[in-house]
Amino acid sequence: MFLRPLNRKSLRRSAYLAVLALVAAGCSGQSADKTAAMPTQTYVSRPDLSAPIAKPTAADLAPSDTSGDVVLLGLKGDDCLTTGPIITDATGEPIWIGPTTKNAFDVRVQQYQGQPVLTWWSGKMVKGYGHGKVTIMNSSYQKIATVTTGGDLKGVGADIHEATLTPQGTMLVTAYKEVKHDLSKLDGPKDGYVLDGIVQEIDVATGKVKFEWHSLDHVPVSNTVSSPNGASNDDDDDTGTKDAPFDYFHINSISLDSDDGLLVSSRNTSAVYKVSHQTGDIEWILGGKASSFTMGKDATFWWQHDAERQADGTITLYDNESSPDKAKTSRGLRLKLDMSTMTATVVTQYRPPTTRLSGSQGSVQVLDNGNVFVGWGSKGYYSEFTSDGTIISDMAIGGCHSYRAFKQAWVGTPTDAPAAAFDDSKQSVKVSWNGATQVASWRLVTGPDEASAAPQAPVAKKTFETTLPVPDDAPYVKVQALDAQGNVIGETTAS
Repeated sequence: MFLRPLNRKSLRRSAYLAVLALVAAGCSGQSADKTAAMPTQTYVSRPDLSAPIAKPTAADLAPSDTSGDVVLLGLKGDDCLTTGPIITDATGEPIWIGPTTKNAFDVRVQQYQGQPVLTWWSGKMVKGYGHGKVTIMNSSYQKIATVTTGGDLKGVGADIHEATLTPQGTMLVTAYKEVKHDLSKLDGPKDGYVLDGIVQEIDVATGKVKFEWHSLDHVPVSNTVSSPNGASNDDDDDTGTKDAPFDYFHINSISLDSDDGLLVSSRNTSAVYKVSHQTGDIEWILGGKASSFTMGKDATFWWQHDAERQADGTITLYDNESSPDKAKTSRGLRLKLDMSTMTATVVTQYRPPTTRLSGSQGSVQVLDNGNVFVGWGSKGYYSEFTSDGTIISDMAIGGCHSYRAFKQAWVGTPTDAPAAAFDDSKQSVKVSWNGATQVASWRLVTGPDEASAAPQAPVAKKTFETTLPVPDDAPYVKVQALDAQGNVIGETTAS
């Protein structure tokens, strides 16, 4: 709760200590392709919070529609001064600054039990994957559930790469497990070890496993396009030993298909697999060494992420083309699959305004209006395109990067009160309400005392923190949050 008296001395001390703590702690995060680090914004009303400043990469690529959906990111990186889940408006201005955590992945809005929820992964990172859990929060930012692996994998922990809720109240998660395997045919050790890429479907309410799939049961290690000896692999610690098991498959997304199947993306075979949700059998393979489809011009992809079936039957994915490099830039890609001729052809490519080659991560989201939203993974940017591939906005995330980026509808109604604090001169009040999406303006109610206090003119909310001028000789100050209709939706009082 941040309902408290407005005290200048305590404010100055809190802000000073917060800065000292930030400097002392330094910054840490997963290594990635670096973009220019930008300063973080700090707040008088919430000295415990800070956020990077997202900026358009060019004046003509600033977002034009700033009245609609929010942007959801999981901030991290060596040059990222603030890490964790964050929600911003279209301009990059923070709306909700979530709990600080070094590793936040797959931050997005989903549906659970008929209600919108906020989900993200956090936990311990290993090389290229993780052991952790998925947090589910309601629209008041209260944790209502956590999800991790179950059954024989209980205690292993869910991996970073997927956390998809289904209409049945289950969640699709990924996991990795070390398995002994002969790697001599790949010039690796005969008594080697590989990582088995695993899909689990977990009932959120009970934690029980409803479905489980293992890559080693269905995809031979020889189908990898990586190598345990480093010849075609940028990873020095992926040599196939017990201490460095070979990640031949690297499962990095699971999505529901239109006919109750699953689409499973494997980065290290550069392929997408259609898997039966009933039997676990592979129905077809898109891309890679064993593709069921003839790949048309420009349709071949490498090291991809985030394969999804769209409403028109096409498949979208993020084509990294890097690690090792296969092209000059990464791209978003939409493919049409002709099941009669078993051919895959390019429908649309979504290319960045300049060369942008991301060695990891990335996402492609088709919006309700047909536009396409692309997160550039380890390159710290996100972009929006029209359906034909024309770029209309491009934002840099202030030296941070995000596993995926989403643009979605979200209404946040925090249970705590707004936060407010006088500036040093006591001539104005700084006010904010972390996570509240329906605040249109702020208003002071001031006077000699509560009985005689009168409302001042509202001030429009344009940024996370708003400055409200305080009239002279106003010992009583109440701050009110107003919605678009002028209704009071939150307040805090100081005397």
